[in-house]
Amino acid sequence: MPETRSGSTYRPVLRHPQLRRVWPGVAVSALGDGMATVAVSWLALELAPADRRWLWLAVCAAAFTLPAALGPWAFGRFLAGRPAAWIASWDAWLRAGALALVPILDGLGALDVGTFAVLLALSSLLHAWGSAGRSTVIAELLPPEHHVAGNAVQTVVNEGAFIVGSPLAGLLVGIVGASGVLALDAATYAVLALTYGWALPWGSPSGPPPTGSAGPAGSAGPAGPPGTVGRPGGLAIVRGNRGLLGLVALTFGYFALFGPVPVALALHVTDDLHGPATLLGLYWGVFGVGAVIGGVLAGRLRRAPLRRTTIGVVIGFGVALLPLGLGAPTGIELAALACAGLIWAPYPVTSTALIQRGAPPGGLTAVLAVNGAVAVTAVPLGTLLGGPLVALAGPRTTLLTCAVGTIGFGCAAAVLAWSRTRHARGPV
Repeated sequence: MPETRSGSTYRPVLRHPQLRRVWPGVAVSALGDGMATVAVSWLALELAPADRRWLWLAVCAAAFTLPAALGPWAFGRFLAGRPAAWIASWDAWLRAGALALVPILDGLGALDVGTFAVLLALSSLLHAWGSAGRSTVIAELLPPEHHVAGNAVQTVVNEGAFIVGSPLAGLLVGIVGASGVLALDAATYAVLALTYGWALPWGSPSGPPPTGSAGPAGSAGPAGPPGTVGRPGGLAIVRGNRGLLGLVALTFGYFALFGPVPVALALHVTDDLHGPATLLGLYWGVFGVGAVIGGVLAGRLRRAPLRRTTIGVVIGFGVALLPLGLGAPTGIELAALACAGLIWAPYPVTSTALIQRGAPPGGLTAVLAVNGAVAVTAVPLGTLLGGPLVALAGPRTTLLTCAVGTIGFGCAAAVLAWSRTRHARGPV
């Protein structure tokens, strides 16, 4: 039925009897991660030796995400067949426990930068599965025509947390310290885990967990309930599907080129602008403002050509980063970062929708986990490369390199997509 009201795009998502109980927990944990964006960088700078700050800043930023790439392969056999909401809950409990050790050890005077990096790595081990579990819950609870809107709500909640979380962290660092901010992040993930237990008490939208082997994710028949995490094989599915393979490759390149940005931006604020933590929080805060607006608009893209839109996002994001690498005044840099957030937000919405539409029956969560692992691998790899680049070329040049590289990568993807489409259509 055609929509008659502007709010009808999101009404089925926000009023769903189970999802509306999940969103508050997702929002609280997203607020914690918004604060962690500032706190992790700041605590790494405080703990690291002065002559190796760039190295440890890159290592800690990578440790907070890179180990999640091991999840789909290291834990796939154990997690296969488990309800998707269970996986999301286990990820939340692990993150809460590992991050809670940071302020405890700091209070005991036993926290050094190496231990901090290890705890960050431990907190991220299940994060690719947790993200895949959340997206699977959305896909299982909502009909296909509402997947884009559901993904958009999740993106708005996650990115919108930066509006409050990042500036709030900048203020709280001066009051409770960076380790105290991470204690708050740990508490928010405990809330998320408890929320899943309350909203989906059996870890599955349809009831108690299966007693036998789980069937395909998304099947409604007796082989397995909705919300069940699919069995391993996502990598094989991706390799055998050119559309999914191209999308995963696009995600890798896009996220890898973004990887150096957090390192370069933190050092740009501290070294180039001589600003405090509150300024770094403001930079990420305006990015969050743009992302919220972009996420809201992205929910109305379900009839748009999703693949072309996804590639266009990559090119546009690179263009938006250019002022940060060209020495623009601070006000223009803040406006550019807000535009970057606006353009960034549709990418997880449209790319996830492409996977939800293109993955075969039974393979949704496995493919989502592979895509998530690729994303969380690409960002820290880019971050690790960004550390030496910042040391050699400086923060501004690094930001300019990321911007130009992203534009070029997006244009190359557009040419390849156009060529493949033309070849598939044959001569006119």
